[in-house]
Amino acid sequence: MLLAHPAVLDDLIQRYTALEHALESGNAGPTTRQRLADVAYTLCVSTGTRDIDTALVAARHRLPGSRTGDDSALTSTV
Repeated sequence: MLLAHPAVLDDLIQRYTALEHALESGNAGPTTRQRLADVAYTLCVSTGTRDIDTALVAARHRLPGSRTGDDSALTSTV
């Protein structure tokens, strides 16, 4: 599976969040709703998921620094 670059995912998360806030503020028209749907779809495709909540979690997980406790790259000294 191809993985989207973290910079692309970060941009998509920021765009989704901004559009979601615009929609929640009540100042959004049909164009904003369509853009939100488009970004949500792109996030789902980019993360290999089927719903936006899972896509956001997966995208955030791929951002630099998101797994500070991950020690999988450490080698054993034994």
